[in-house]
Amino acid sequence: MNIIVKENKAEASKEAFQIFEKAIKAGEAKTLGLATGSTPTDLYKEFVNSDLDTSDIVSVNLDEYVGLAADDPNSYHFYMNDVLFSKKKFKESYLPDGLAKDADAECARYEQVLADHPIDIQVLGIGTNAHIGFNEPGTPFETPTHKVLLTDSTRESNKIYFEREEDVPTHAYSMGIKSIMGAKKIVLLAFGENKAQAIKDTVEGKVDESVPASVLQNHPDVTIIVDKAAASLL
Repeated sequence: MNIIVKENKAEASKEAFQIFEKAIKAGEAKTLGLATGSTPTDLYKEFVNSDLDTSDIVSVNLDEYVGLAADDPNSYHFYMNDVLFSKKKFKESYLPDGLAKDADAECARYEQVLADHPIDIQVLGIGTNAHIGFNEPGTPFETPTHKVLLTDSTRESNKIYFEREEDVPTHAYSMGIKSIMGAKKIVLLAFGENKAQAIKDTVEGKVDESVPASVLQNHPDVTIIVDKAAASLL
């Protein structure tokens, strides 16, 4: 693991963007794995404000809420279009279908997307319990894309994006840990003191399914970029 500590989220995001930019310009990154939430927002601003040509780049997102249409303001389709796709042209962009009728078929479809478009660089955030994607503690490391029952703590963390707590979906589709580990390179971003324990456990703890992100210790090319607060326990 390569650990980079920056002063704040803005500086960390610039550092992350440079990794993506270098790989894209060198022709080494044709498919990007993308994440949602508050963590990657500054990274996507770097993309938007740059002159980097992404018109030949394919993107594949980590997850989507079950039950939300692509045009729902709380869906990750909507989020990605709002922060990135409406401002920067990509060749193709894939996300799970939150309205899929058959969960097993949707998961199989998404695994085929990943097989057809192997991810060159995957950006990740991390939960306070060290979840990556929606892979909560206890998720087997060999899990492919799957339908996830969201934990109370995850729904609690995400309720800030919804009008009412009861509007937070109970399930999501998520790339599994096996799917994430298939990326050639992984860049994990974490900001704030509330992520410090998760980062410590990920970097210095034992590899264990109770700490999903600890599996990254087994990946050959992982860069973790954090601000000083998130690095405070290292």
